[in-house]
Amino acid sequence: MSQHLPLLGHADLDAVFAYRPDGPVSVRAFLADVQALAALLPPGRHLLNVCQDRYRFTVGFAAGLISGKTSLQPSSQSAETLHQIRQDCPDVGCLCDGEFASQDLPRLDYPVTLPAVDATKITEIPLIAVEHVAARLFTSGSTGRPQPHDKHWGKLVANGRAEAERLGLLATRHSIVGTVPAQHSYGFESTVLLALHGNAPFWSGKPFYPQDIVAALEAVPAPRLLVSTPFHLSALIQSGLALPTIDQLLSATAPLSAKLAGEVEAACGAPLFEIYGSTESSQLASRRTTADPVWQLLAGVRLEQEEDITFAVGGHVEGRVGLSDIIELLPANRFLLHGRQADLVNIAGKRTSLAYLNHQIMAVEGVVDAAFFLPDDESADGITRLCAFVVAPTLNSRALLAALRPRVDAIFLPRPLVFVDALPRNTTGKLPRTELQALYAAKVSHD
Repeated sequence: MSQHLPLLGHADLDAVFAYRPDGPVSVRAFLADVQALAALLPPGRHLLNVCQDRYRFTVGFAAGLISGKTSLQPSSQSAETLHQIRQDCPDVGCLCDGEFASQDLPRLDYPVTLPAVDATKITEIPLIAVEHVAARLFTSGSTGRPQPHDKHWGKLVANGRAEAERLGLLATRHSIVGTVPAQHSYGFESTVLLALHGNAPFWSGKPFYPQDIVAALEAVPAPRLLVSTPFHLSALIQSGLALPTIDQLLSATAPLSAKLAGEVEAACGAPLFEIYGSTESSQLASRRTTADPVWQLLAGVRLEQEEDITFAVGGHVEGRVGLSDIIELLPANRFLLHGRQADLVNIAGKRTSLAYLNHQIMAVEGVVDAAFFLPDDESADGITRLCAFVVAPTLNSRALLAALRPRVDAIFLPRPLVFVDALPRNTTGKLPRTELQALYAAKVSHD
């Protein structure tokens, strides 16, 4: 017999599920919207949900669930990605809430006003089979074609509850403001799943700029949890804006330096936690960066090692997933992270990682943003030369290299060091290698 779990973990249908610009939305009203939208969705077993509004995305996700659909959530919405999805899932339909080039996909634009469903007649929370493939997440494709990874409903529920337990949300209800897209694995897990099963209503918007983040925080009641990235957090504290009370912060998508973590905690007066994981494995562990470099696995998750490869298993992990990071296992379900396998740099027999180098350059006073880059091509003399792109309006090349020299071996000093106005980060704060390669081609290759 198939097992089922509820769509939401709430015991009270009148509890607040989300906050929108026109006010709070109860669980009962959310379920009414889900029921109304489900009747309008395009046919087919797959739903490409590109809604930018977090509430509309979640209504679409839930409407798809109760209709037996799988939510397709690519990290890129390019024409090439849509072509790939159409090839793999010929019955896919698209749900949008704004301008989107959906090509010839069957499409539903989220209605300004949904058909009326009497919320007072909503008395039960729908049940979903634990083995139903609820979502298909895609890797970024930075090293090739984006790879799909199916997530079953039972695992997603366990995922949300494990994170909520780690952050203390099951005991103390928090309002979430997220700066990351709902489609991205981190944004999906740490905003949508936490709202569905983590006792944490979210703000419907997706603020990007500091003033928008502050406005979103002011729009929801305390205690507040800000789900963000190092890029957004750095911009927020550098803005100098007065911040409303923030009770907890969460960061992922890129390494967070202890220096930035300390500055954010001092500015916000709240603890900042990092989440570790990947699209393939889902989230696996957390740490408070200013307190301890060691990561603590989430409930039920284990790590196993065979030769140089570490595998994640157990808990909400789907199967046995090989990790691309260099990991040192410690007792009591803890570990140290020593960078990504793909980040390793070997120059003249000396080894380091791009993650380490990025930490060092970001720690230099006056550096706003920076990234080392290892080009594919070698120089004419066959020697690998590291490049670094840096945003540092108050520094020049000589001063920055002088500050960097005590921090890294001379052989890893960037040649060239390229000053730019901004780095080509995407909406989650990541730096796709293709973007850095294009920046390198524009700024360096033709010099």
